[in-house]
Amino acid sequence: MDLSICIPTYNRTKQLDNCLNSILIASKNVSNFLFEVCVSDNGTQEDISRIIKKYDKNIKIKLNKNEKNLGFALNAIKSVSMGSGKYAWMIGNDDLLLPDTLIKLKNIFDNNKKIDFFFINSYNLNTEFVEQFSHPFDTKNLQNKKMKKVSSYKENKEVDFWEIIDPKVSWEFLIGIFLSVFDRKKWLQNVEILNTNDLKDVRAWSNFDNTCMNAKIIARTFKKSKSFICAEPLSVNLHGEREWGGLYKFIEIVRIPELIDYYRKEGLPYFKYLYCKNFSLRNFFNYFFKILIEGEKAGLKYVNIKNHFLKNLLFPNSLFSIPLFFYRILLRMIKLKKNDS
Repeated sequence: MDLSICIPTYNRTKQLDNCLNSILIASKNVSNFLFEVCVSDNGTQEDISRIIKKYDKNIKIKLNKNEKNLGFALNAIKSVSMGSGKYAWMIGNDDLLLPDTLIKLKNIFDNNKKIDFFFINSYNLNTEFVEQFSHPFDTKNLQNKKMKKVSSYKENKEVDFWEIIDPKVSWEFLIGIFLSVFDRKKWLQNVEILNTNDLKDVRAWSNFDNTCMNAKIIARTFKKSKSFICAEPLSVNLHGEREWGGLYKFIEIVRIPELIDYYRKEGLPYFKYLYCKNFSLRNFFNYFFKILIEGEKAGLKYVNIKNHFLKNLLFPNSLFSIPLFFYRILLRMIKLKKNDS
C-alpha cells in the first residue's frame, strides 16, 4: 500500500461526503497507485456508515467508530494507526483533494524514494463557494476559481527538515495537519512523546499536545531527515464551518509561538528560531487585546500570562505590534468618519 489518507472526523457528515467524493474523482485519474482511506469517527450521532457505503465499492475505505468523543488528537492518532500505507496523509473531513492530486503524489513518491517527509501545499477557500453547487461537491467546479495558496513557496525542492520551518514556506509552521505527508510507521513510533493526560482533554486546543500533536511528532521523527517541499497545492483547505473558528487568534499568538519553542528544543537552529518566533508574534498585541475582550470563547482561559504574554515581550514584533494596533484603530476611525460624512 502506497498511501493511507487518514481522516479523523466528528459530525459534519455533509463535508465528509464532499471530501470522499473529491478522493473518488482523484482516484479516476491515477493507475498503479495503491491507496486507502482511513476514517475514524469520534462519536458522531449521525449515520456515518451511510456516507461510507456510497464510496466503498470504488475506493478502499476503513471505518472506525469510537463509542464516545476521545478528543481530536487521540482520534487523529487512531486514524493513522488504522492504515497500512508506507505514507500517511491526515486531512480534515472538510478538506478536498484536487482531481490530479493522486497522480501527482504518485509521481512525487516515485521520484523521491528516500524521502520520509513531504510538505504539501494547499489552497484556502471559504466553504460558501462549495455550498453554491449541488451536493456532493464536484471538484471540477474549482477549475476556474482563483484561490489563495497557503504557501507562497514557488519551487519543488529537496531540503533538510528544518528548512521547512520557515514563514517563507508556511506561516502555520506545520500546525495544519493537511500540509504533511509522512512515513507512517516512523511517525507512529514517536507517538509516545505526547502527554497522555493532555491528549485525553477533549476541549478544542486546550493544551499544547492536543493542539500541536502532529507537528510535535513530525519534528521528533523527521528532524534529521531529508524532506521535500511540494510547492504546488494538492488540496483545498476549507474554512467557515469549523466549530473552533473563534480560537483562531489564540492559536496564532499562543500555540504557534509555543510550537516554535518546541522546535528549538528539537534542534531548530538558534537564529532561525529567533526569526520564526519573532514572525509568529507579528499580531501579538492586537490579538491578545481581542482575546481579552472576547473572553472564554476566544481561548482566554487557556492563556498563561507568564508563559504566553510576558516571556514573548522579549521579541521585537511583540512590542512593535502595540503602535501597529493603535495605528489600525486610527485608520478605522478615519474610515468611519469619512463614511459618516
